[in-house]
Formats: sequence, structure tokens, C-alpha cells
Amino acid sequence: MNALEVHGLCKSYGDHRVVDGLDLVLGRGESLAIVGHNGAGKTTLMKLILGLTRASAGNVALWSYESGSRAAVPPRESVGFLPEVVSFHAGMSGRQMLRFYARLKNESQRQCEELLDLVGLSAAADRKIGTYSKGMRQRLGLAQALLGEPALLLLDEPTSGLDPFLRRHFYEILNERQASGTSIIISSHALTEIEAQTNRIAIMKQGRILVQGSLSQLRREAALPVHILATCGAHCREPLLRELQTTAPTELLGANQVCFTCREEEKLTLLHHLTLHREWVTDLLVRPPRLDDLYTHFVNGDTD
Repeated sequence: MNALEVHGLCKSYGDHRVVDGLDLVLGRGESLAIVGHNGAGKTTLMKLILGLTRASAGNVALWSYESGSRAAVPPRESVGFLPEVVSFHAGMSGRQMLRFYARLKNESQRQCEELLDLVGLSAAADRKIGTYSKGMRQRLGLAQALLGEPALLLLDEPTSGLDPFLRRHFYEILNERQASGTSIIISSHALTEIEAQTNRIAIMKQGRILVQGSLSQLRREAALPVHILATCGAHCREPLLRELQTTAPTELLGANQVCFTCREEEKLTLLHHLTLHREWVTDLLVRPPRLDDLYTHFVNGDTD
């Protein structure tokens, strides 16, 4: 059973269509990153999934329970949500706020303590939220989203305000939840960060999904070039260029580096040629297209 199925989903405000005929399926234990410019419809899509706003057309089904159906109540209590802007009562402590949400979800106080420890807020749990930094509020928001061990997590710009160490810890938590079967949707502008953290990526523009798939699938579809950076020993760059100048387009970088450009299917052959000249080449770095390259390619409309 899929965690989420979206079919023909539309949301309009007057003449402006924010979500436009969107189809999406998310399997159990699968993670999906949704990326797009501001106004692409990412946050509206999450609100439609959560039932916070009503669709103009189409439907959303959580675990086969269709939104708006009178036959059964969609199990939205098994959905955790972390909004882009976390807003808690400044006069309450972190522990008080988390216990408040636990009571709403009929969860134990013990779970609150476990989650505060998980997100690294145990020492600050009795401080007023008004004294928290943005990163601390974000971590408290994650703890709130994890209450009740939700089967589906919706995270909107979840690492905003977190330093690199805390971002790494954040994704470790998500990886553990996903391994236990939790399905996850992340909306993010941090393209380089997100590309290695999800199973699939969906690129949105003007309310539509332009393309979706794994990073390797998007790379194949875009067919963007691969760059191989060769570092040469002293006085070895010129002999290397003479030997391989017809193999692939090159660009000189600094005094001792050469950047070779090739198609994905030519990569191994070029690497083989370069490794044959170890007396000249001291290091090799392969740079496949990154998510920001793919995003620019698809959003610019080079998909025909």
C-alpha cells in the first residue's frame, strides 16, 4: 500500500492556479525531495496533503483513504508536519510545548523526554522558547513532528537555521525513521544538501512537476556532461594535453590542472586513458552533474 497517492490535483485562487494537475505517488518507506522556485506550489501541495486547504480539483489519498471521502476518515493523525516557519508560544518552555502537543495526540510524556534528547534539547527543555535560537526552535519543531512515530513526515525547509553539524544529525534521524518504514517528503531550496538524502527528486515549476526520479535517472534524462579534473605533476600538463587533446574537450585550470568534459557513456574510457599516464597525473576528481545543474536545465525548459 502506498503512503500517498495524488491524482490530477489542482488548487486555484481566483484565476491563479497554484497547483496544476499534479500526479504523485509515494511508497511506504520512500523519501521524496520537492524542489522549485518560490511560488512553484511546494507549500500549497503540502497543505493540500495535510487537508489544511481544499483542492479545486483532483484528490489526495493517504494509505488509500481518499480526502473528502465519507466512507472513512483519512488517518491524518499518522502524519507529522514541520512547517517552514516554526511558531511556538514564546512564554512556554520547550518541555511544556512538547507535552501540550503530546496530549493532543494522546502520546506519553515519556516520549517527549525521548524526543527532546533525540534532537539535543534536553539541557534547554525548561528554558522559555522565546530564548531559543532559530535552530533550537527548528529542532523543537522536528520533535513535535515526530510525536506518535508518524508513518508520513512532511518537512518544509526543515534544516533552515541549522549549522552543518546539526544538519547532519537531522538527516541521521530521518534516515533511521525511513529505515523503520516512515515515508518522507522534504521541500527544500538546499539543492546540494538534499540530493544525497532522498530516493527521488521532483522538480516543480508553476504548480506542475516538470520531472521526477532518482538522481541517476534525472542525470540520464538531462544528458548533461561529466567533468573530470586532472591534477598534473610539475611540467606534465603539456605532455598530457598533447597525448589526450583529441579525446575530450579541455579547459586549463591554474598551473597544473586540466578539466576534461565528456558524456556519461564516455567517462570510463576517458578515465582509463588518464590512468594510463600516472607518471603525469597525480590526482583525478570526477564531477557529475549536481542537482543544481539539473534544476537549472529542467526549469529553463531544455526538456524537449
